[in-house]
Amino acid sequence: MNARLPSPADTCLSEAPERSRTGAQLLLDVLAENGVDTIFGYPGGAVLPLYDALYADTRIRHILVRHEQAAVHAAQGYARSTGKLGVVLVTSGPGMSNTTTGLLDALSDSIPIVCISGQVATSLIGTDAFQECDAIGISRSVTKWNVQIRAVDLIAATARKALQVAKSGRPGPVLVDFPKDIQATTTSGSRQRDLAPRPNRCRPIRPQHVSAGAEAIRAASRPVFYGGGGLINSGPGACAEFSKLVRATQAPCTTTLMGLGAFPASNPLWLGMPGMHGTLEANLALHDADLIVCVGARFDDRVTGRLDGFAPRAKVIHIDVDPSSINKLVRADWAYVGDAETVLRLLNESLESFQLPAKRLAVWWARIETWKAARSLAFEDTAPAIAPQALLQELQRQLNSKDAIVTTDVGQHQMWAAQHLRFERPNRWLTSGGAGTMGYGLPAAIGAQIGNPEKLVVCVTGDASVLMNIQELATARQHRTPIKVILCNNGHMGMVRQWQELIHGERYSHSYNDAMPDFVALARAFGWASDIVTRRSGLAAALREALEHDGPFFLDVRVTAAENCFPMIPAGASHNEVLLARGRHYVEPPIHAPITDAAADSVPALASGVEA
Repeated sequence: MNARLPSPADTCLSEAPERSRTGAQLLLDVLAENGVDTIFGYPGGAVLPLYDALYADTRIRHILVRHEQAAVHAAQGYARSTGKLGVVLVTSGPGMSNTTTGLLDALSDSIPIVCISGQVATSLIGTDAFQECDAIGISRSVTKWNVQIRAVDLIAATARKALQVAKSGRPGPVLVDFPKDIQATTTSGSRQRDLAPRPNRCRPIRPQHVSAGAEAIRAASRPVFYGGGGLINSGPGACAEFSKLVRATQAPCTTTLMGLGAFPASNPLWLGMPGMHGTLEANLALHDADLIVCVGARFDDRVTGRLDGFAPRAKVIHIDVDPSSINKLVRADWAYVGDAETVLRLLNESLESFQLPAKRLAVWWARIETWKAARSLAFEDTAPAIAPQALLQELQRQLNSKDAIVTTDVGQHQMWAAQHLRFERPNRWLTSGGAGTMGYGLPAAIGAQIGNPEKLVVCVTGDASVLMNIQELATARQHRTPIKVILCNNGHMGMVRQWQELIHGERYSHSYNDAMPDFVALARAFGWASDIVTRRSGLAAALREALEHDGPFFLDVRVTAAENCFPMIPAGASHNEVLLARGRHYVEPPIHAPITDAAADSVPALASGVEA
């Protein structure tokens, strides 16, 4: 059941000043010494010694949520928007088991989280005691590392290692299971054992290692740069180096759902998001590319479509800090395992020795312009009703120049937000990618607001998703987080309904919500300001009121009920099999004439847009 305890060979003794501390206080000491100033949690019997220690500890702020799943999502929002570690504190049994969805989400999207779960006293472990559960067994598949503390002299070392593991390499969640009796044990702290550090066997990347990749970029006639969430996780320096590389080569760039904001959306080199609901130009550029430079992405199935049809003529450069992500799905011709900022900087330095003709990609860009001309994100305006795309476009107009942080839940509204909102910097777009977790958006927005009290934080959600963690409206109110919830309310589980329409013969099995609450009254019951808008003519004013309100605001926007999200690559299809509307695939127009000088002049100029 438990992680292996360190052997004497793994440990050494270190002296510490003599002072009497409980095990709970020792753990808080380590957190505070390592820069942790915020914890998201929910108390219970097995974790009361830790909450007692928090009572008098002025170094760490505690945010009381209403459900443990929401605690992890809030910690994710905090971590992703600040670049810091997210920390969660929960009790044993259901307290710990309720975190598993959040831990899965953090593992899927590489978010550094340390979850501290209380546990029954060591003498009761294995006896089916009240609120006992096998925390190590339950969390093993949804954490990067997990451990149970079984000795008071290992508290500090275990906590330090947990923090290090969560942040290092490919970030991810760690669970520390902390029995109640060890939390309460008093110790001088003078004989805390240290866990021996694991040796770093990674060979540093040097300039000569990237020369072949740089040459491949120079020689490519149809290159595409493809950035993912790992690029953002690496930090703003990595995004700046990525932006520099794309600008220097004047090649097209696409960023995944998790990578939005890594490259400025205002730059004409950016093609939008790729994948199932990505833009036509991003998907066809990947399909026809002769070189894909992948940075911090893992070729997820929602991006690649049918693998045997993905980028059939492309060589691949893959840069990732996680070696297991390379060659997992798509074979890399040049693989670089390391921090994205370091590898990208070396590539930039290597490419500086090449002379890249300004119009060397003219033919490639002329072809991309034909795909852009299809206007794959166009939609039928349903005024006086509100089309969901119109909602997101109006929201974008009002967020221009506000440098807002936007969270979403999962479903159609998430895809429309990814398509129509435009991010100039990293860490402004927070969504659930790999796990696709409904209920993520509201608590993530709370966490982002806690970490960025001066910023505007907006949660775009759906009527099905928001009900998953609606109780967190109370958390936002209690902690005075002035987040804005924009509800894209179509009365359905929209993405489920869309698939049932297009793939399952219009058999709408349990995708309609027949007993929806009055969201305005519900939000007001939690102490929020709230309103509803049902007609396009009132949309702009309603959004303005919500965004300018000085406290939390819940806006219920009634959108057309049966709108589908296009473009769409159906499951099992390739990137060149794009649906632009129901029953209408994109058909490549014939090329009747050679590329002219005028077409060559359409190559995007070096943009002066906002730097990442």
